[in-house]
Amino acid sequence: MGGRLTRVFRTFNVESRARREISKEKPTPAPRHPTSRLDQLADHPEIQEEIYRKDDRLLTLLKDVYVESRDPPVRVKDGGGEHLPCKQEEKRLTKLGHLGDLDVKKVPKGKISIVEALTLLNNHKLHPQIWTAEKIAVEYSLELKEVNCLLEFFIPFAVQEFPKETKKAIKPT
Repeated sequence: MGGRLTRVFRTFNVESRARREISKEKPTPAPRHPTSRLDQLADHPEIQEEIYRKDDRLLTLLKDVYVESRDPPVRVKDGGGEHLPCKQEEKRLTKLGHLGDLDVKKVPKGKISIVEALTLLNNHKLHPQIWTAEKIAVEYSLELKEVNCLLEFFIPFAVQEFPKETKKAIKPT
């Protein structure tokens, strides 16, 4: 409904409004700056002649100019071991988890896989006397300081199931 109403007002008296706009005098453009006029060159042939005339004094000066460019000498790098690989990372075989082919097979020394991290955290939680920080550091080739931080700040979740008789049951009344 609103579209029809606006269309009526938009098309109302269109022809007379168009004739009125067409019959208006066109506005005169703003005057241009005198230096931007190219027709001044056509009016003054001496300017055209000055532009196209060769200046012998400038040509002789230009002939005296000699530019020589050279690339800087290429320095050959000596094979001083810059591109040799750095110390190879020592890798150790992981203690494989239950995922088999999906498990990571080799890990750099000083690092552990997710499966190993969960395993060592769970072992330390269940048997802290056997799985001490020193034993874990030796077993997984880790630094003792990192193992202490790992055991302090990461704790695996414990799943607890409550027997049915301890649950409160809603009895229908």
